[in-house]
Amino acid sequence: MSQNNNQENLNRKEPKRKFALWVRESTLDKVKELYKEDNCKSQSEFIEKAVLFYTGYLTSEKNKSYLAPIITSTLKSIVAESDNRISRMLFKLAVELAVTMNVVAASQEIDRISLERLRGECIKEVKRLNGSFSFNDAADWQSD
Repeated sequence: MSQNNNQENLNRKEPKRKFALWVRESTLDKVKELYKEDNCKSQSEFIEKAVLFYTGYLTSEKNKSYLAPIITSTLKSIVAESDNRISRMLFKLAVELAVTMNVVAASQEIDRISLERLRGECIKEVKRLNGSFSFNDAADWQSD
């Protein structure tokens, strides 16, 4: 990250130069459409970032250290976001399961030994179904 900040500081000090650029209209349309999504202040900044990325890609065979930080950073972001989503979903699922268990426990009188046997059978059944156990599976299981 600090290497990236150092590069940004150097780029700010370096003067910019205007030149003619011949590109297809469809390419410019893509730039106009995407530059704000990439948090660029201008289309020129977007094009410059694209050129720097592409030159980094082309020289990556010579400089293996270029792609590694980009890949690592991207993967860390993907994993972190996925972890957050899974954690939120597991929390919601745990709340719903706690509500369901309390409703069932309040309406049924089941002794601890029967409960432990049921837990063991449920473990076997969930393993058999590879973790994919639905209410329909439970209804079918109970009717057998």
